[in-house]
Amino acid sequence: MSVELDVTIARRKGDERRNLHVNRLVIAGWTGRDPVARDKHIAELEELGIARPASTPIYYRASARRLTTADRIECTGENSSGEVEFVLIAAGGETFVGVGSDHTDRKVETYNITVSKQMCDKPIAPMLWPLDEVIAHWDRIVLRSYATIGGARVLYQEGALAGMLPVPDLLARGFEDKKLPDSCAIFGGTFAAKGGIRPASRFDFEIEDPVRSRRIAHGYEIATLPVVG
Repeated sequence: MSVELDVTIARRKGDERRNLHVNRLVIAGWTGRDPVARDKHIAELEELGIARPASTPIYYRASARRLTTADRIECTGENSSGEVEFVLIAAGGETFVGVGSDHTDRKVETYNITVSKQMCDKPIAPMLWPLDEVIAHWDRIVLRSYATIGGARVLYQEGALAGMLPVPDLLARGFEDKKLPDSCAIFGGTFAAKGGIRPASRFDFEIEDPVRSRRIAHGYEIATLPVVG
């Protein structure tokens, strides 16, 4: 199954509207460059009953139809939460970078991580940068998220991409030809949550490029559907 994403490509020479076709979605997990920080996130998930991964990094598959630029998603029950990640999308022989949330059902995650990745929509910001415009200062780029919990907006995650596997390593370990195939999107991993993983009524996330003084931000409301049996 595929999805069409209406996005803006923010190039240094000007913005360009594009309709990107994506037919493959990969969710990379445990991609931390620092094994101490990576193990902290693994321990964080273990506290929720989630087993350690079979390998680090690991590459899960989900339906491309889960990708959305909407500002509201619906989830069953109150056991889901978001996490900010950089997103790479290959289209027309070019690779773009943006930001998204790997929103995941944590209850399902305790017994099957792969299935949990399929349970929730994956919101992404409707704006992307050409990867070649930021790759030279990749490690300085910052990911950040805010969660609205009990009516209060709190800083939920924050970290520089220096803490994540470099793009060439991420792709070399996950794809046979060591590059992102056309029409494929990949979420690149996340940082530990400040105060632990917990649900929220709203999740905001951003990617900041301090070198070029620009950022991409997006957010969404989480509507909880009842569990009736």
